[in-house]
Amino acid sequence: MNKDWNTIDFLRHVRHDWLNKIQLIKGNLDLNKPDRVKEIINEIITETKQEAKLSNLDIPQFATKLLIANWENYHFRLEYEVLAEEKCQLTEDDILTSWITLFFQTLNQHIKPFADNHLFISIHSMEEGLRLYVDFNGVLVNTESMSSFLQQPFPKHLVVENTEISDKELVFEVWMNREKTGK
Repeated sequence: MNKDWNTIDFLRHVRHDWLNKIQLIKGNLDLNKPDRVKEIINEIITETKQEAKLSNLDIPQFATKLLIANWENYHFRLEYEVLAEEKCQLTEDDILTSWITLFFQTLNQHIKPFADNHLFISIHSMEEGLRLYVDFNGVLVNTESMSSFLQQPFPKHLVVENTEISDKELVFEVWMNREKTGK
C-alpha cells in the first residue's frame, strides 16, 4: 500500500487514466451516444475541479494521498469532495496524512475484498479547522476492530466523533482544530 511514488509512476497513472477517459468518450461517439459523451465530459470536469480544490488547500501530503488512493491496491474506491476552500495553513499535514493512511490500511484489512466497497470523504476547511465527513458503504467483516481503531486516542488534536457503524456502513467525522496545531 505505501508505494514510494516517483514522478514517472505518477505520470504513468495519470496518462493511463486520461487514456481510459478518452477511449470511453471515443467508444460512446462510435456508438452514436452523444448524451452519454456529454455525461462523461461533465463527470471529468467535476472530478478535475475537485482535484484542483483539493490541491489548493495547502495540505500537499494529504492531497497527494487522496489523489493516488485509487491507484493503490485498496479494496475500496475513494471519492472526495471539497466543500469549503479555506486554506489549511495551520493544519499539520503530516499528522493528517499519517492518520488517513492508517485509516485506509485499517479499513482495507476489515472489508470484504472484491465487494462493492465505496469510501466517500467530504472535506470542509474552515477558519477554525478542518473537518472530514467520512462515509463508507460496502461489506465490513470486522466492525469491532474498526470501532476500536476509531475510538483510540489520536495524535495532536485530531478527534474522531459521531461514529455510526454496521456491517454495511461506517460513518464518522474527523476534526482537526487549527488553533491548537500552530507550528
